[in-house]
Amino acid sequence: MDFKQSSGKRHDVLGIGNAIVDVLSHAEDALLADLGLTKGAMTLVDEERVEELYGRMGPGREVSGGSCANTMAALAALGSRAAYVGRVRDDQLGEVFAHDIRATGVTFRSAPGREGPATARCLVFVTPDAQRTMQTYLGACVELGPEDVDEELVSQSAVTYLEGYLWDRPEAKAACRKAADVCHRSGGKLALTLSDPFCVDRWRGEFRELVEKEVDILFANEAEITSLYEVGDFDAALQEVRRHVHFAALTRGPRGSVVVRGDEVHVIDAAAPSQVLDTTGAGDLYAAGFLHGLTAGLDLAACGRLGSLCAAEIIGQYGARAERPLARLVEIARG
Repeated sequence: MDFKQSSGKRHDVLGIGNAIVDVLSHAEDALLADLGLTKGAMTLVDEERVEELYGRMGPGREVSGGSCANTMAALAALGSRAAYVGRVRDDQLGEVFAHDIRATGVTFRSAPGREGPATARCLVFVTPDAQRTMQTYLGACVELGPEDVDEELVSQSAVTYLEGYLWDRPEAKAACRKAADVCHRSGGKLALTLSDPFCVDRWRGEFRELVEKEVDILFANEAEITSLYEVGDFDAALQEVRRHVHFAALTRGPRGSVVVRGDEVHVIDAAAPSQVLDTTGAGDLYAAGFLHGLTAGLDLAACGRLGSLCAAEIIGQYGARAERPLARLVEIARG
């Protein structure tokens, strides 16, 4: 299965996900306690609560975010031709999202909504121990539907990459199924990230069917893959997934990752970060490195190494957008 750019597609990877503006700010534990936040957790909040919390945050920065958007921005930084589909509102944060993601080099053609919920945002409180506490207002994301899927973009992309989080809403799920259908009809490959073990718990049966019948490239961490197959250990999950999907890239935090294609298994060491400041986006950057390697024709071990290098790069800084050029990591990964 050849993913090289010579496929003639206009884009290497198209991502479809929740378009969220990340607002990142340093915070002390005392502020979290005062606000009644559960440290290290991601909590969904309504618009009134997110406005209250936003008013209490210290100085921060606003960047286009969401798991899939982070992956697309990193792909562009690595040199891939990336595109993105996501729903925003015609408000200030919608403009921030669109400008920011386009500035990274990602093609973003989604028209902003003129009515309905405001653009989604995720308030990220980063404490001195590098833990991130997230308060997320999904806003306009909840209205993503099949009409938002740009069929031309899908058909002109070698890989279409979906967020598992989208499965939580019927219209977004329908959008994913439409994209998957167009992707396969146009000769593309479908990639899925499982996103979150709780998301897997909610949609295990549908995810298993999707992985077995439609997904070509699967991304999951240890908790997600063991939840998917309802097994108690990683090795058992590995034996299951290798029978059901062409490629699987399974991350294990400081224990590295395992890349598998049928009988071909590569155990990849974790790359050491310069320092551990913020784990935001580590999985997103791993996926970017892996997909860049795959579409550029690198061997599977090099794809895994590039994923690990990208993840380590992001752990050593605040936020999920790389502050240093990522393209330099490609040659390192080639070995």
